[in-house]
Amino acid sequence: MLVQSTFKTPVGTLYLVAREHLLLGAGFRSFADIHQRMDDDEFTLGFKDVKKIPVISELISDYFDGDLNALNGIQIRQPGSDFSQDVWKTLRKIPAGKMWSYGEVAKKIGSPAAVRAVGTACGKNLVAPIVPCHRVVKSGGALGQYGFGVHIKEALLRHENAL
Repeated sequence: MLVQSTFKTPVGTLYLVAREHLLLGAGFRSFADIHQRMDDDEFTLGFKDVKKIPVISELISDYFDGDLNALNGIQIRQPGSDFSQDVWKTLRKIPAGKMWSYGEVAKKIGSPAAVRAVGTACGKNLVAPIVPCHRVVKSGGALGQYGFGVHIKEALLRHENAL
């Protein structure tokens, strides 16, 4: 059985799905959005609504209370290709308060020509903002897109003092 919970944040309601202390899905849209993008094996376990998810809810609370490194303590798992996994692992290395371009991320994973593929992997990220795709911007510094709306991306970056 998986657990799911909502978390009220200054930028909107964050929907969370976990298996014990392992976060499987997070986002600012809905549980349905997370469910449809999850691994079928996980989805078939079913869901139980809970008020809080131990460890995960506390770390998210710490992040929004000002401990900008708290999200690093959340263990995650999400389905995706080896390339996407490399991108997501690299995104978790972007320090809070910093922004990297899609091109910088592509270089760091050893595929400098894969700028668009990095953008695609960001779009498929199932555990935002824990995997901080909001910290990835266009090479000229423009914010670019964000699956939950540029206003949320901007608010998260302001929270992290990146803007």
